[in-house]
Amino acid sequence: MNSSMFPNLTFLSFSLLLFTNGVFGDETEYVSVMEGDSVTLHTGVVKQKDDRILWYFGPENILIAQLNGKASSTKIYGRVAGRGTLDSQTGSLTITNISTTDSGLYNLKITSKNRVSYKTSIVTVYAHLPVPVIISNSSKCSSSSSSSSVSKCSLLCSVVNVSHVTLSWFKGNSSISSISVSDLSISLSLPLEVEHQDKNTFSCVLNNNISTQTTHLDISQLCQPCSCFGPTRPPVFLIPVLLCAVGLLIPTVAICFRKHRGGYQKANLMKSGHEAVLTIKEREHKIQEQV
Repeated sequence: MNSSMFPNLTFLSFSLLLFTNGVFGDETEYVSVMEGDSVTLHTGVVKQKDDRILWYFGPENILIAQLNGKASSTKIYGRVAGRGTLDSQTGSLTITNISTTDSGLYNLKITSKNRVSYKTSIVTVYAHLPVPVIISNSSKCSSSSSSSSVSKCSLLCSVVNVSHVTLSWFKGNSSISSISVSDLSISLSLPLEVEHQDKNTFSCVLNNNISTQTTHLDISQLCQPCSCFGPTRPPVFLIPVLLCAVGLLIPTVAICFRKHRGGYQKANLMKSGHEAVLTIKEREHKIQEQV
């Protein structure tokens, strides 16, 4: 663990200790909420006329709201100003349009004539989840041994800028692989290899404690069977052979074309000569008739 985290942890522990026995910590409530929604932190009491209700935020216990005794006047401070309201009957705190930066520790202190009570609310705000994207990793197109000759398709499911989530591949209703991330906002990717003829249903699922996003795999659309030479081109060692074959084919075609053209021209000459002989004989025949 990073040593720089110890001061904050120590301070948080001290803060929790400080608010027990005259101090916060009589009750702890865990609250999860989606970003942009509203959340209400309940006091669990009905305010008496002399009660004073105070709400604090963070390990530093920064005052953010208060409901004063007889006057029942409310004040909202700092980070929740403009978004926070206090119930005049109970002192419960409602925060609207909540964001991930509002996650943290909320401490309640209720001072009455005879006693002081405390409550802690730990709020976790989750960002909206993106929809997982499935792509075909064609460069990883592979096939099994020649005995079974079953081609396989490599896929990749990805999401970006996520935290406190789990990304999983499901086969039917069963999870077959997963990866999780906690605090950091990062990108996640999870591979999967399936047979082209697989009839099972596959889906990629992204979830946190309060929401889920699912993308179903369409094998027929994303997975094209590999050709005998691979997904895009023949093996490199066949290229010289193909070039030689093309080099031999071109002269052969040219020779055949020339021979065919020469024969055609010769036939035309013979035909022309025959027609000329016939014309001369016709003329001689006409002269004899005139005589």
